[in-house]
Formats: sequence, C-alpha cells, structure tokens
Amino acid sequence: MHQTNLPCNAGFLRHFRKILVAGYLFLCCCAGAANASEIYVGSATADISPKLPVALMGQFNLRVAETAETPLYAGVVVMESKEGNKSLDTAVFVSCDLILIPAILREELRAEVKKLLPGFNVNKIIISATHTHTAPVLEDDEEKSSFVYPIPANVPKVKTYRDLFARRVADAIAKAWTSRGKGSVTWGQNRAAVGYNRRAVYEDGTTVMYGKTNRADFQNLEGYEDHDVNSLFFWDSKGKLIAMSIDVACPAQEFEHRTSVNADYWHPVRQALQKRFGPQLNVMGWIGAAGDQSPHSMYRKAGEARMQKLSNKTRMDDIVARVVRAAEETYDIVKDDRHSDIAFAHRTEKLDLPMRIITEAEFNESKKVQQDCAAQIAADPKKSGDLYAKMTWFGDVLKRYEAQKGKKNPMYESEIHVLRIGDVAVCTNQFELFTDYGIRIQARSKAVQTFVIQLTGPGTYLPSAKAVAGGGYSAVCQSNVVGAEGGQVLVDRTVEIINGFWPSAE
Repeated sequence: MHQTNLPCNAGFLRHFRKILVAGYLFLCCCAGAANASEIYVGSATADISPKLPVALMGQFNLRVAETAETPLYAGVVVMESKEGNKSLDTAVFVSCDLILIPAILREELRAEVKKLLPGFNVNKIIISATHTHTAPVLEDDEEKSSFVYPIPANVPKVKTYRDLFARRVADAIAKAWTSRGKGSVTWGQNRAAVGYNRRAVYEDGTTVMYGKTNRADFQNLEGYEDHDVNSLFFWDSKGKLIAMSIDVACPAQEFEHRTSVNADYWHPVRQALQKRFGPQLNVMGWIGAAGDQSPHSMYRKAGEARMQKLSNKTRMDDIVARVVRAAEETYDIVKDDRHSDIAFAHRTEKLDLPMRIITEAEFNESKKVQQDCAAQIAADPKKSGDLYAKMTWFGDVLKRYEAQKGKKNPMYESEIHVLRIGDVAVCTNQFELFTDYGIRIQARSKAVQTFVIQLTGPGTYLPSAKAVAGGGYSAVCQSNVVGAEGGQVLVDRTVEIINGFWPSAE
C-alpha cells in the first residue's frame, strides 16, 4: 500500500526491507542455477480446433468461420530438474495457435490442471500464443474486455470454446508430466527474414502502421527488425528428438483477414519438420518481441510478386521455407551438443508496471468515437458487426480514465517468467512487445543466448517512446494499457533476474 509522510526511521526501515528482499531474491536466483542437475522432459500436443461455426478474433469487423483450413494445436513441453529423487524446479511450456492468452483462459487452464495433478504448482505453467488472427474469440465480458464482438445467437458461446481448450490442454499437460523421463536438451540460433517493421514515419514526425511508403514525405521505417531465430531441441532417454521450440520475432498473421480457421505459418512449418524428424515431433511456435513487426513487407512488393510468379510459390511458402531452413540448419549444427545435466531455474513474478495515463483530450476523443459508433448501431443494427468491437475498444479508454482518477501512480500487474536452461535464458511478457525492448533484453543479458517470448498473457501493445511520439495504431492510448515507462521497467527487471542466474559472468 502506498503511504506518504512516513517518519524518517519508518521510511528507512521500509527501504532496508526492500534491500533485504531484493538481496534474498538475488541469492535464490544464483543458488537455484549454481549447480547442474538431471533434466527430465515430457512432451505432448493437443488439438484445440473449435467446433464450427466459430467467431474469429483479431480484426475490428466480426468474422464467423464456417470452415477450417488447418487444425489448431497446442504444444506442451514439461521440464523438471532433479537431484536424485528430489525435484528441484519445474517448467511447463504451452504454445497455442491463438491470438493471445486472456487472464481468464490462463486461470481456467490452471484450475483444470489442478484437478488432474493435485499438488502441482500450476504457476509454473507458461502459456503463449502465436497471434494467429484466424482463431476463436476468447473474451466476451464487456466489463473486463476491451475488444468485444456481437456474436450471433447461432454461433457457440465463447465460454464453450474456452472449456474445450482447458480440458484438452490440461489433458496434454498431465500426459506430458506423467510420461516425463530423463532427457537432454540443446539450443542454437540462426537468422531468417520473416518479420518486417510495419510502421512508416513521415516528415512531420507522424507514424502510421502499414502506412504508404511511396509518398514523397516518407522518411523511414520506425524500428529495428529482429531476424534472429532461436531454437531449443529436446530428446527423450532413448535419444529420440521429441520436441523443438522455435522463437521467431514475427506474429503469425500472414492470413490475418481470412474467414476460415487457420494456424497461419506454424501449421506448414510443423508439417515440414515432422516430415523430416517424424510424426512424434512436437513443434512449438514462440513469438519474440514483435509488436511492431509483421510478415507483410512495406516496400519491394512488385519485386516480390514477380519472384513468386516465376517460382510458382506464395508468400506463405516463402515464410515457411525460411523458418524451416533456419530450424534445420540450427539442428544440424548443435545436434551433437546435447546436455542432460544442466543448470535449471524458473522464476515467476507479478510485476507492477506504470500504467499509461489517459489524458483529458484522449478521453474526449475516445468518447466521441464511442458515442458515434453507438449511434450508428442504434440507427442501423446491421452495422453492429463492423462497429461493435471499435465501440468497445474506444469505450475501454473511458473506463480506464475513470479508474485512474485519484490515483497518483496507477499500476498494472503483469505476470512474467524468467528461466535459465543451461547456457540460455528464456523470458516472457504478456504484451505485443515492440522489438526495441526485446533487443535491449538480449543485448544486456549475460546468457549465451536469450529467448524472448511475448503474448504469454492478455496482449495489448507495449510501444517504445519514439512510437508513442509518432502515434498511429499500436502506439495510441487505445492500444496501450502500459506505455514506454512501463516497458523500461519490464526490461530492467527481466535483465536483473536473468543476470542473477549468472552472477560470475562478465
């Protein structure tokens, strides 16, 4: 609780307690990763395809899918470190063909796992989304959600899908956990140009997502592009490759405007890798910090179209080939550098981040748009499918403005996970995190290799300071619960925990 006007000695004691707690956490991190331990690994997958028809999430307009072009999957990998029969630490990775992970979905899954695995620490479950825009709607609570669709009565309710998801993924987690055995792991990195910065900057300093680059006043693309592809490989006790995770800084939204269920580029990536390594291979897609990246190029489009025509390949074919090539080349290099005894530690924390403050001008602008949408829907209910989500998106700003009144420093609680797996660090965040933040974490990390996984929670963009200054979708207040100040807090705390795992590293 925030207090003011504390006596000097009380303030000192509070500060001293914080130092002791920070020191204790630092020592725990160091101790937890100091010694190598045996690694146990388990793997499973779950089909999380919805029953049709189903409402799709990711665009402002309502889309109802009557067909499915691909299945949707959740990949599960469990890790446990042991010293003899003593369990030291655990982690459960769940990668899902979804757009994001609402808090309610995460909690429903953890509750279901508790039923199947009594006593298991469900806070060690890390659930992430690939950000496909052709997967089911996951939220429908207008009081708690910023993006709500007017789902028709003949389409199953959102809760129906969440129940299906929780049951199937919980079963997969239980299967992976109960079947775990001594295993080995290794890691590697490569490069593949999959994601492109999608924010165009103009002479007047304004920025537009997917803005035209053939304008005379176009200056540059706003941010750095991260083309690193980080991979983890997992083997069972018999030396069989059972799983791999591939971390690509590009959301799965090549097919984002379609009206059929589709896992986007991860489905053909899985198929290609399973063709080489066998159907048992669990391919988990992770998305790196890529809030300002997408698979859509901003220029050079005519040249790309010509190459696609001459090669008789689509952009999707090209994306898949790049990801698969990066993963296979990495595997071929590191496959003989397996580790069954490694330092392993997993820290989870509820981090308080400064909220982005809604100004009075932003409140008034959002109120005007929200009321205009409401008026159009009232005059013509058929417009609801195109305007309802926009109305609730702007309406959420009004709720945030009222909620921040009287609070000096409003905070937003966000769950993060930070792990050491041998020489690598893995860190998570709930956001569509702008690429600059991911680079800051990787550049300051003492780990040999650092995996950043975004969208392990309810999403919302987290833009850089220069993005906020430029404006545009993804950097305006409607898109951000947390702003640039909170982004730096996230980076600093993440790096602090990572580097605590390597206290003697330079």
